[in-house]
Amino acid sequence: MSGLSRSIHLTVHIHKDPAAMAERAAHILAAACEEAVADRGVFRISLSGGQTPIPLFRLLAGDDWADRLPWDKMSIFWVDERCVGPEHADSNYGLARKELLGHVPATHFYRMRGEEDPVEAAVKYEKQLRTEFDLGPQDMPRFDFVLLGMGEDGHTGSIFPNSPALAEKKRLVIDQYVPERKADRLTLTLPVINNARCCMFLVTGAEKHTVLSRALDLLAPPTLPAQMVRPGFGDLVWVVDEAAATGV
Repeated sequence: MSGLSRSIHLTVHIHKDPAAMAERAAHILAAACEEAVADRGVFRISLSGGQTPIPLFRLLAGDDWADRLPWDKMSIFWVDERCVGPEHADSNYGLARKELLGHVPATHFYRMRGEEDPVEAAVKYEKQLRTEFDLGPQDMPRFDFVLLGMGEDGHTGSIFPNSPALAEKKRLVIDQYVPERKADRLTLTLPVINNARCCMFLVTGAEKHTVLSRALDLLAPPTLPAQMVRPGFGDLVWVVDEAAATGV
């Protein structure tokens, strides 16, 4: 019961459209980055893929924002990856490179190797996290910022409903076959995500209204993967558009 009794700092921002969402998200990210660099000299962020973060990526890569962030002090990781090569259209790394990383002076990024055997790729990424965060055998990495999305089924990262990943407590990264997508995926586990200083969801579309309402109900027993993102010692931020918030 102790895990359920923790106080969760939840903030919900509702905006008219994805462009306004991106502006809000950029300010939240920049504030977290400034604090992390001032306190620890580095900002460790983990990115998600999909279409929803594209407006944010493009905003950060644009003239108004590219010079505001200390890219040389940012270490960029990934929440999850499709098991494809970096040049593939479905690659989360490829999307971030195309829309953001290829346009800013970021040099410290650590991608999941989607083109390799999934089992080996998961083990390699866990080892890389342990090295980059200087972790002991039982330690969890503490990201400064984790950027997340949510599917219509309530999945986040590549953690889907009824997935064995929901029960994983020890591993940092897992590989799994996702029957709904008929594909292999790599993903950070919930204990890693929930150890972050800030988790920020971006959600758009009226079709996600019902699942968004469930995900935001922190008083109900968590049943959806996105609902299980409850940082124990960090902030939980949702940035959503009016369509997702109202269902219209």
